[in-house]
Amino acid sequence: MDREFDVIVYGATGYTGKLVAEYLAARHPGRKWAMAGRSRTKLEAARDDVGAPAGLPLIAANADDPASLKAMCERTRVVLTTVGPYQLYGEPLLAACAHTGTHYVDLCGEPAWMRQMIDKYDADAASSGARIVFSCGFDSIPFDLGVWTLQQAARDRFGRPAPRVKGRIRKMQGTFSGGTFASAKATMAAAARDHQILKWMIDPFALTPGFQGPDQPKGMIPEYDAAVGGWVAPFVMAAINTKNVHRTNALLGHAYGADFVYDEMMIAPGLGDIGKAAAEAIARMNPIGGDKGPKPGEGPTRAEREAGFYDILFIGEMPDGDRVEAVVTGDMDPGYGSTSKMIAETALCLIDEPLDATGGIWTPTALMAEPLRRRLVETAGLTFTAG
Repeated sequence: MDREFDVIVYGATGYTGKLVAEYLAARHPGRKWAMAGRSRTKLEAARDDVGAPAGLPLIAANADDPASLKAMCERTRVVLTTVGPYQLYGEPLLAACAHTGTHYVDLCGEPAWMRQMIDKYDADAASSGARIVFSCGFDSIPFDLGVWTLQQAARDRFGRPAPRVKGRIRKMQGTFSGGTFASAKATMAAAARDHQILKWMIDPFALTPGFQGPDQPKGMIPEYDAAVGGWVAPFVMAAINTKNVHRTNALLGHAYGADFVYDEMMIAPGLGDIGKAAAEAIARMNPIGGDKGPKPGEGPTRAEREAGFYDILFIGEMPDGDRVEAVVTGDMDPGYGSTSKMIAETALCLIDEPLDATGGIWTPTALMAEPLRRRLVETAGLTFTAG
């Protein structure tokens, strides 16, 4: 694919879009890339804010103007979009990419919309050669690649994958932005209007059309988990991450097994009654509940992003009682500092690596697990260990 740009960052004037642009300008100064959004004036200001070269190309494009989106897509090998909620603004761009053979990456954590797009555009993307890749940030790369890393270790040690895997968040520090808040609100409003959307929200196999696996743990109430020797609590992002993990398994020909069971929960601090009380307190917290929250464009400060981190343990349980573990860590706040690096490297991995895959709608892990993991370790501050 010979086009003017390697990457266009669409939504480059938004909170997360600016972080992505800042990362590309600092880490990949030699790349052919551009910033895109609705307002050229705002794009000029954003270009200055992130320290990009004064001559970096700027492209005016708008979700309300399909012609502008098509023209933008035809100029680049991959579009990186941070413009959400995707269920409100994402389809015209995804459709343009699918029809023009342009690769696409996003930060979507809206599974009902993702399922709708799979049903509508997977065949078009396969025909054009466009690789459409959802959920290229903390939703859901560390979890999806963490499970893949664990299963590689299970095969090496036991000769087969682990049929039961637990994702357990040991430590995490970070906040959420106005974009995340807006996406959550849009999802709840859509579910209230459409019963099918609600069904997809609660179905762990919503992203594997045509396949329904075994019953999965609900993860909705605190419980004692003997695997970690303590109490665990519901994890707010499990509803999207688990769906992406099951989609990866399906896209890989059920490499983890058709009977694969997976869940995610947070390990509560403390032992015994203290741990139980902590788990119950975590369960009562809803970081995106209520009517008050940050506005789109708002988010954590640089100091808050740099002080953030995450540490995720994966436990693979074998039928005979053996187990294998993997750990994924990140060096910045999960939702923004780490996410901006992950999506940028995912976009570049799509065009830099010799991927043996056709067009269609993919997960990052099913499409490019090994090269993406290597890039994230080398450049994006993640670690993956297994044993």
